[in-house]
Parts: sequence; C-alpha cells; structure tokens
Amino acid sequence: MAEEESKKEEQKAQETEEEMTETAEETLEEKTEKEEETPEEAEPKEEEAQAPSEEKEEGKPPLREEKPEEEEIVEERIYTVPLGKAWIMPPRKRTPRAMRMIRAFITKHMKLEAKKEGEEEEEEPPKLIISNEVNEKVWERGVEKPPRKIRVRAAKDKDGNITVYLAEGD
Repeated sequence: MAEEESKKEEQKAQETEEEMTETAEETLEEKTEKEEETPEEAEPKEEEAQAPSEEKEEGKPPLREEKPEEEEIVEERIYTVPLGKAWIMPPRKRTPRAMRMIRAFITKHMKLEAKKEGEEEEEEPPKLIISNEVNEKVWERGVEKPPRKIRVRAAKDKDGNITVYLAEGD
C-alpha cells in the first residue's frame, strides 16, 4: 500500500510540474510575440479591428436608451383603487370596465388635464400610461372576475405624463 501511495504522489507531482512548465512556456511565447511587434504594426491591427465593429453598429438600429425614472419623477402617490362597482356590469364586460375605472380614478386624483374639444394645442397633451404589470394583475382571473380593489403607484414626470405601476408588495 505504501508503494501505491508513493506512486500516486509521484504522478501528481509530475502533473503539476508539467502544468507549470506549460504555463511558463505560454507566457514566454506571448512575451516574445509582443516584443516582435513594433508599435507601428500594432496600430494598423487596432484600426482593422475597429472598422468591422463600426460596420456592425451602422447595420443595427441603436438600442433604446432607458430614461432613469428617479430623475424625472415630480410626484408619486400610492392609491388603492376600488373596483367593486365593475361587478355591476354583465360578466363579459367586467374587466374592461375595471380598466376604465382605474384610468378614471388616476385621471381624477392625479389631476390630469383632459383634452378640451374647443382648444387646439400644438403641444402633446399629458398621457396616462398603465403598465403591463397592472394590466396583467387586473386580467389575471379573466374577463369575468376582476379584483375588487387594486393598489397602484402613480408617478407624474416633468412633462405631466402619468405612469401607473403596481404598488410594491403586490
């Protein structure tokens, strides 16, 4: 048994030595390659490497830049919107009614100015945006059974647009 253990230890030692010599040889080869290249040769390679990436960027549309919400938010409130009256409607019209009720509640409580028929403005009127989270929460149980109430977070940005999110913890 002692002989087997000594043989295993010798094999491990040989493997570690081989690994060390391989890594040392690789580092030496890399150093010699770097020394052989002159700074003049390195510059064209960098330019060549940059040219294909520029072509790729031109071919693809630019990524949408997400606006940081924290800087733009002027006002933020959390509301519990009662949706019990949506249950007065026929079963197939309850959830659409609940969505209209959320829109009306936020418009009223966040003082969103409605578009007036007599006036024509060149500016965009403020918008009410309901996030997908809220929509999915209301539609979660289908068209016939919307929730009786829902907690939402309404955030008004500097342009007057209001975005409705699901309140945290819901």
